[in-house]
Amino acid sequence: MSVLITGPLQGDMSKRDGLERRRLLGALGMGVTAGIAGCLGGTDSEGDDLPAHVYEPSLEGVEEGPVEFTDSQRCDVCGMPVTKYFGNSQLVHENGQAAVFDLPGCLFAYKVSSAPDSPIQGAWTTDYQTEDLIDATEAHYVLITDKEAAKEILDDPMGIDPRPYANREDAITFLESWEAEELTPEEDIIVGLDEVDMETAKIYRKSRLPDE
Repeated sequence: MSVLITGPLQGDMSKRDGLERRRLLGALGMGVTAGIAGCLGGTDSEGDDLPAHVYEPSLEGVEEGPVEFTDSQRCDVCGMPVTKYFGNSQLVHENGQAAVFDLPGCLFAYKVSSAPDSPIQGAWTTDYQTEDLIDATEAHYVLITDKEAAKEILDDPMGIDPRPYANREDAITFLESWEAEELTPEEDIIVGLDEVDMETAKIYRKSRLPDE
């Protein structure tokens, strides 16, 4: 069965205010080393600005997914090797085009700023509890924003990413154990892929997305 995920969704004012507060908090005070600049945007090794993009899929002729991840594949958002870090994700369009990502934050960025005029046939991401590849359209994403804690406690190589889980109960368990921020499920902190809009994606890849 095909899964159609359309463009950015508009939440109510309280949700937007909450996400804006979290986006600003997540952007405060964290430098990015040259080794991870590709995923977070910013500047390259020569100090030049990295542009925001409308992203194109790198694979053609994919009848159905998921496709196998290979060492030669590069993330279609940040250009980093897909298999280098934990968090592999991918997305397949109905027209056979597909995109691969090293981390779920890049999946978010592609979802809100990609070129193909074709519905999403399927998407997959890595469960942070089981390490299994799961249905990204059915996953529950915890929207953490504390970059320092994510890097030190969770060893996030890109600074910060949403945390996908197949089961909502596992997402809640993680949230309850996350002491870096006072977050609850009632604050729209656990979302589905269909709820990810430009504002949400910018929590994780702001400099890799166009200004509104």
